[in-house]
Amino acid sequence: MAARRAPRGPAGRARPRGGRGMSASALDARTRRARATPDDARGRFAGPAWDLRTYDPLVTAFGPLPVVVWVFTTRDLLNPALVGLAALLVILVMVRPPRRVVAVLLLGLPALAAVMTVSFGVLTDPRDVDGTTLLATVGPFHLWSGALETGLATSLRTCALLLLVLVGGLSTTGQDVVRALVQQLRVPYRVGYAALAALRFVPRFGHELEVIRAAHRVRGVDHGRGPVAAARRRLGYAVPLLAGGIRHGERVSLAMEARGFGAHATRTERVLVPFRVRDVVFLLATWGVAAGIALVVVPALTG
Repeated sequence: MAARRAPRGPAGRARPRGGRGMSASALDARTRRARATPDDARGRFAGPAWDLRTYDPLVTAFGPLPVVVWVFTTRDLLNPALVGLAALLVILVMVRPPRRVVAVLLLGLPALAAVMTVSFGVLTDPRDVDGTTLLATVGPFHLWSGALETGLATSLRTCALLLLVLVGGLSTTGQDVVRALVQQLRVPYRVGYAALAALRFVPRFGHELEVIRAAHRVRGVDHGRGPVAAARRRLGYAVPLLAGGIRHGERVSLAMEARGFGAHATRTERVLVPFRVRDVVFLLATWGVAAGIALVVVPALTG
């Protein structure tokens, strides 16, 4: 019996036995996939401890909530200012957002605080600040020092709340929050992934609307100008947008059924969201810094 010869390629070289026409790089990729480690399943959660994106999404998103409630009840200047500064440092050091976001935080927030300070200062009832100094008068509006202080406290409190929310908003995504809820809080995956699919309808509708507008422009559809024309134009978007949403919903439902969604009590997760010591440390540090500001730093500064 003659020995079987290895299949040869166009140049007369023997083909690898890993598959028909499979190259060495493809074999290496298959081997790496076959030898996947738990760190590969964790994805970006296997990064260094200084990167807040590698922390548990539940910790970064919901951990600051007690601090948010406390800042919301404060009425002084120092507490929200120091908490906001600490949250800003966490964002700049551990999140490292893009330069545009950094510019908005460093330039936009002070401008917003200034506008809110003057606005709330002007709108404050003068009877509540009778014993303070009149700083300026513009027409029927009077700006008192006490009203300006009230406006500044309100603006600092608003900016601090915004920064606390951005700690979780800039370091995690909705998909990771859903994965953490399903894996750690044992939320039924039917509820979690159904909610995630519903949230994804919003950007999908935005894309569909842009496509419809582009199609109207290409076809030269013109409803004129003015509020009546604008209302007619928006009504013209309604029917194709509704049809696109129905088609997308059908495709999503068919894809979920094809993958056995809801057929079993649990599902295997492709990406694991770990809860580690670093998450506990970050959670305790968040609460500890807030308590230190309220109980130690502010009393020491106010004497």
